[in-house]
Formats: sequence, C-alpha cells, structure tokens
Amino acid sequence: MTRKIAVLVFPGTNSEDETLRVLRDCGGDAELVHWSRVQALPKYDAYVLPGGFAYEDRIRAGAIAAHDAMMDAVIEGAGKGKMVMGICNGAQILLEAGLTPGTGEIRRATAAFTHNAPARHFICRRVRLKLAVSPSRCAITASLPDGVAILAWAAHGEGRLAAHEDELEKIVSGEHVVFVYADGAPNGSALDCAALTNKSGNVLAIMPHPERVYPEMMRRPLYKSFVEAVERS
Repeated sequence: MTRKIAVLVFPGTNSEDETLRVLRDCGGDAELVHWSRVQALPKYDAYVLPGGFAYEDRIRAGAIAAHDAMMDAVIEGAGKGKMVMGICNGAQILLEAGLTPGTGEIRRATAAFTHNAPARHFICRRVRLKLAVSPSRCAITASLPDGVAILAWAAHGEGRLAAHEDELEKIVSGEHVVFVYADGAPNGSALDCAALTNKSGNVLAIMPHPERVYPEMMRRPLYKSFVEAVERS
C-alpha cells in the first residue's frame, strides 16, 4: 500500500504548492494538511514542512511554529521513525523544535538557522549542494549517489547555521551535516552547512529549495529519494 505524505501548511506558509507538485511528480501520495486539520496528522506516514514565513517569523524564524499543535504529531512521528523533511522555513522549524540536529531535548533548540552574515541580507540565488556524508547516514538521502551534487535555490534571510562551539563539535562528530554549499556558504553558515539530520537519520532540515530548480529532471533527485525512503519505512 502506498504510504501517505502530509505537506504541512502553517499560517504564513507559501511554498506548499510547488512542494506538493514535486512530491507527486516523484510518485509520492502527498496532500496538503492545513493547520485547521491538525487532528488528521497522526494517520500520515511522513511529513514535509515547506518554506515560507510561518507566523510571520515573529521572535525568530520557526520559533512559534515549532510550538504549534501540528508539531506534536510531527515530533511523535519522528520518534517512531517516520520520515520528516523541512525545507527553508520548514528547516528552521525543525531546528527550533529540537528535531535536528537532535542533540538536546525536544523543543529546546541547540542550534539555529539565523540571520545571514555579514549584513543580514536576503539571499536569492542558485547554489550547488554537495552530499557531505555517506548516503546511508540519512535515510532520506539513501538513494542518492555518494558525494552527489544537487542544485537548489537559496532564498532566505535567516539561513546561517549558528551554534555554540561545543555544539558544532557534536554536529561534526555525529555526522549531522548532510549537505554543504559546494562553493562556500553565501550566508556565512557554520561548517558551510546547508542541511542537517538527526541522530537516527530520519529527519532532514535543508535550507535551500531543490523544488525550485528547473528543468524538472534537475529538481527531482532529493524528493525522489525522500519518497523512496517513505515507501521503505
């Protein structure tokens, strides 16, 4: 039986349609789940948190959405091994919820995607991302070739990975950095980090948007690998 993927829509989400489209293009049985349908979330087999500005990014990006009732189902599902992927604002939410890198308590962030450096400018450019770990380290990347480079669009004002030195050491030693910016981080991100996974490798927080790359064949690899991971789970 095909497993069902929920694409979460928070107040302020704005990238849900293109995320839904590419998941379906890759064979995923995906549908949008509006915040008013929070009670439906436990029945889904995987979760994708798309980009946008959930709750207008008040306080800091992703901070309010991380405490939204929809995240209760996501956190519970992640703990049971369900696949979870957050893109851009979705990635910020996953860090604020403590799901990635997952080195501390839930809903107690140990790292953040915060204001770009040095001038806090909004970045909108195409970037190359390189897989920085063995594909099998993260279930969501398991179908990708070793060391593969993928294209994505960096479109964020708060995409710089920041954490205390001891936390960065944990991130490195635990192989939590899944993708790096192949040509150097345009936002000043620590470790050139573009994407993080958790200890179990079933949660992926990626800042740039692979779904915004054209032609179609160039935006599919990561999402196809995600769909395959969902079907295997």
